[in-house]
Amino acid sequence: MSLSRPVVITGIGVRAPGAHGTKEFWDLLTEGRTATRRITFFDPSPYRSQVAGEIDFSPVWEGLSQREIRRMDRATQFAVVCAQDAVRDSGVDFAGVDPARVGVTVGSAVAAATSLEQEYLVLSDTGRNWLVDGDWLSPHMFDYLAPSVMPAEVAWKVGAEGPVSMVSNGCTSGLDAVGHAWQLIQEGAADVMIAGAADAPITPIVVACFDAIKATTPRNDDPATASRPFDRLRNGFVLAEGAAMFVLESLDSARRRGAHVYAEVSGYATRCNAYHMTGLKPDGREMAEAIRVALDHARVDRSAVDYINAHGSGTKQNDRHETAAFKRALGETAYRIPVSSIKSMVGHSLGAIGSVEIAACALAIEHGVVPPTANLHEPDPECDLDYVPLTAREQNVRTVLTVGSGFGGFQTAMVLRRADGAAS
Repeated sequence: MSLSRPVVITGIGVRAPGAHGTKEFWDLLTEGRTATRRITFFDPSPYRSQVAGEIDFSPVWEGLSQREIRRMDRATQFAVVCAQDAVRDSGVDFAGVDPARVGVTVGSAVAAATSLEQEYLVLSDTGRNWLVDGDWLSPHMFDYLAPSVMPAEVAWKVGAEGPVSMVSNGCTSGLDAVGHAWQLIQEGAADVMIAGAADAPITPIVVACFDAIKATTPRNDDPATASRPFDRLRNGFVLAEGAAMFVLESLDSARRRGAHVYAEVSGYATRCNAYHMTGLKPDGREMAEAIRVALDHARVDRSAVDYINAHGSGTKQNDRHETAAFKRALGETAYRIPVSSIKSMVGHSLGAIGSVEIAACALAIEHGVVPPTANLHEPDPECDLDYVPLTAREQNVRTVLTVGSGFGGFQTAMVLRRADGAAS
């Protein structure tokens, strides 16, 4: 496989807690505002962790029809509206593109968890019946059961007849979906890809699952400060929902049509620790290897990295693991590179967050601003890098490294760069 064609992002669509659209998302990040709150979707009082990053989302206001709303799970709705935003933002005229050369890749960790749980409650009469009653089966149950419906819905919206696929690698899904799209364009299998991720996991069963392993924070008294990556007093992540979708195309294509280019996706790699479903080795070796390979793909020396978007979930295990990985992969340079975690502001939207963070990285390049790590008042001595506390930092950002870590041992790294010679 020849990986040679430069691939760029020309369209972005985002839905995140506290932000409707790309501009509100970027404003929230640069202002260092947090959008985490006590859960409102259901009564959270029986649960250990009662806070989350919820999106104020109206599918009717977003323009979805009543039939689409009934058919699509909430996460699929997120993916579709973000894809529509990204397409509008890119200015691509699909009437002039061979539909067989347009593809879609969507990532998600728990896919239609919201609708599956709701339908189980109907079928079991709110859990009263061990044997469910098939007479109450929704005609759209297949749409909720099969994650592949998510990219299919996006493909139908944009008329994509090329490669269409679903990526579900836990919390690295959003990075891996975009990485897969990048590879397809580079190898010539597609000219345009709609790629990104969506998750809507704020349901009782998902909250209970994370409660059981004590991964989420029990800091319920002050939801706005509950997510504290790299802080000495952190005690777990804040569950969230979110989505981001992108239009990716070759740099030559973007130049020909005079498109605005946010950034070039110039390197990508993923590794697995083959170690433990939720555990991480303290040396960060697998993430460090993914970083090394991604930088090699991008032909970027580690000294050229201007900003690192950390996974930064706010668990002690993760924060120390990736701090070690940065030092292992980047050496002494790691101490000179600003690092931050936007999960401190928008929470952890599982499979979607990697794409949400790609959007943040592209905008950091666009605007020359490094987003802060909110709530970082007392740095953990073991996390001794420059984690950009509290306030955004203006600086020239040409090259960004973004990383993700997921259950199952998945470790992913991606390099984004300013695309020289493109319209802006």
